[in-house]
Amino acid sequence: MQIVDVIPSSETGKLQVMHLKRYWDKSMLKRAGKLNGSAFQDEWKTDITLLNALGLGLEQTAVYVYRDTPSFEQFENWILEVNSGQLDQEKIDQFNRLFNGDTNSGQGEITEENVLTRDDLNFWDENGYVIVRNAVELEDCDQAIEALCAHLGIDRYDPSSWYRDHPSKQGIMVQLFQHPALERNRKAFKIRKAFEELWNRTDIWVNTDRVGFNPPESDEFKFYGPYLHWDSSIKQPMPFGTQGILYLADTAENQGAFTLVPGFQNRIGEWLNSLPPGADPRQQDLYALGTKPVAANAGDIIIWHHALPHGSSPNTSKLPRFVQYINYEPADAGESDVWI
Repeated sequence: MQIVDVIPSSETGKLQVMHLKRYWDKSMLKRAGKLNGSAFQDEWKTDITLLNALGLGLEQTAVYVYRDTPSFEQFENWILEVNSGQLDQEKIDQFNRLFNGDTNSGQGEITEENVLTRDDLNFWDENGYVIVRNAVELEDCDQAIEALCAHLGIDRYDPSSWYRDHPSKQGIMVQLFQHPALERNRKAFKIRKAFEELWNRTDIWVNTDRVGFNPPESDEFKFYGPYLHWDSSIKQPMPFGTQGILYLADTAENQGAFTLVPGFQNRIGEWLNSLPPGADPRQQDLYALGTKPVAANAGDIIIWHHALPHGSSPNTSKLPRFVQYINYEPADAGESDVWI
């Protein structure tokens, strides 16, 4: 139950971004124990779309807000700072229009000019994932790897540097969100177009997600996940949703390849119903469902249905795995109200 009123979405600051002051206000009130968590749950997609429009990572923003408890002016200044003083005004204008009911949506038939072929779409329907080949130029992949290595202070070609500790590392995830090379990959034509075709609409937003660095296992370093999991509630029926991972370097099956359970979006309901009463589906042996490590080349993006159990895998090769996480979704994408 809300204890105090929250600033309306229409109230803006110097950045002239709708809902931003409300998001900040909710965060401060929640931190002070004056706001029920449902205030975030009810506006979850709006909050996420706001961060996407501002080029902010979700965890990155939450950590800053809850740790530093900034004033709203400080919050706006921080947003400019992490974006090197330059925001995408087109994204902000598009976001602000959402509050006028203007989503600028569009749908279209699959044509020869589309990125995904009929065979791709049939493969998606059967297996729940698709590989878009050569979605990003090799040069752009290399520049993203250079940015990742510079951030971690490692040398791509020097194994002795791969295992250094860094505060941005969270397992094989790296908390690097803002960089021109990463943003260029997010906006790659083939990536956006593929997501548009899977969603069958054009009013979709790219997220601002992390990168990943999975070095080979050694005597001192062993893979510790993420193992097979879901990032969404699996309450049935699951609304349509996507996720994506861009390989920045050629990745073999034994190179920590992205791993999933093909086709599980078509049988997850039956599987859930087969579990004993009270069983936690997330604690089952998901590997027994039948996994596939997906090998692909630099510049290929793997897009999968979020109903598929998925994760990374141990890297038993001699080369690191470099990836970038990229996803698109509309601002009104469905979200379950119960976490299972």
